[in-house]
Amino acid sequence: MDRRGFLQQGAGAVAGVALSGLVAVPARALPAIESGPFAPDAVLNQTYPFTLPPLPYAANAVEPAVDAQTMGIHHDRHHAAYVTNLNNALASQSALHQYTLGELLMGLRRWPAAVQTAIRNNGGGHANHALFWNLLAPGAASAAAPTGRLAEMITRDFESVAALKAAMKTAAVGQFGSGWAWLVKTATNRLAVRGLPNQDSPLLEGELPIVGIDVWEHAYYLRYQNRRADYVDALLARINWDVAGAQVG
Repeated sequence: MDRRGFLQQGAGAVAGVALSGLVAVPARALPAIESGPFAPDAVLNQTYPFTLPPLPYAANAVEPAVDAQTMGIHHDRHHAAYVTNLNNALASQSALHQYTLGELLMGLRRWPAAVQTAIRNNGGGHANHALFWNLLAPGAASAAAPTGRLAEMITRDFESVAALKAAMKTAAVGQFGSGWAWLVKTATNRLAVRGLPNQDSPLLEGELPIVGIDVWEHAYYLRYQNRRADYVDALLARINWDVAGAQVG
């Protein structure tokens, strides 16, 4: 079973959390780490102690959409802090050291109450950013268009890429305070756009993240100040649709 299959299968269990209070998460459910540029899988397979992967390109590679200073601060300080804080929170929780990051997020309500917030915030931040860096296409040219299965699903569920981008922009600009706009694959194999607060991962509700737009101010303020809409437009023009498509399977 590949990563997408596992997450889709696990969605039903997570969706029942509000009623049961428990989630059955297999101890070794996630697959072997994929090779190539798709580091999100590698990060979801990490176990304690968690580590910060390097950027998959130079800090200035996504300019002008994201300037080098913002990229460096965002990755080297903010993402690094999520990893450090997650490790600190789990240091005394030896029973959880066997679980991967993906399992910790999808089974959140199974774990001790004392660490659930840290896993939600810092584990979510680690997973979210691991995907985010890879979703940004380096180079001066705009990213390629969606292809294959993802293109088919976008046409089915949004009619066009333009309509999808409009929905994501609405969610990103409309997200109050800090958070993310997400394109997700649901438990019913549909695409949907979600606005989620803080570092909440779609994995918490058993949904597979496909594309994420980080709208925390530290992600854009040095270049765009309060012009969040301009930042969102710039990022939507730089999505690496090959990476997004790989998340669908």
